[in-house]
Amino acid sequence: MATRHVMQANRSKNTKPELRVRAALREAGLTGYRLHWKKAPGHPDICFPGRRIAIFVHGCFWHRCPYCSPSRPKTHPEFWEEKFDRNRARDARDNALLVSEGWTVMVVWECRLKKDCFEKSMEEIVGEVRRAGNEARPGRVVEIGASPAWRLRRLRARHRCR
Repeated sequence: MATRHVMQANRSKNTKPELRVRAALREAGLTGYRLHWKKAPGHPDICFPGRRIAIFVHGCFWHRCPYCSPSRPKTHPEFWEEKFDRNRARDARDNALLVSEGWTVMVVWECRLKKDCFEKSMEEIVGEVRRAGNEARPGRVVEIGASPAWRLRRLRARHRCR
C-alpha cells in the first residue's frame, strides 16, 4: 500500500525540472511556448509551434538516463524492465514522428538540470531555440548536455591507442 502512494505522488506534468526550464526560458525572453501541446506527437513538455521546437524534460529514473545510471527497483524486475522498455520505445517513436515532420526535438535530462550543470544546459537550450527561429533546418534530435559527436570520436580514438 505504501509503494502505491509513493508511485501516485510522481507527477507527469509540471515537475520541478520542467518548471526550472520554463522559468529560465521566460527569463531569457523566450515566451509564447505551449505546454503539453496536444497537436504535436508525444505532447512535448514545452513546445514552440511557430519555431517547430519540441522540448522534452526527461526524468532520469523513468526514461533511463544514459548519464547517471539510475538504480533499478529490486522487486518485480521483469515488470520494471518491460515498463522502462515501453517508455524508451515511446520516446523513440515520438522523436521520430516529430523529426519526420521537420521539428527540432530537444531532450534534456533531469540530471543535466542540477546546480552544477543548469546554466550550461540552459545556454544550450536558449541558443537552440533562438537559432531555430532564424533559419529553416530539417528535423533533428538534440540531446542537451551531450558531448558533440566530434569529441566522442576523438575520445574513442585516443582510448584505442592505449
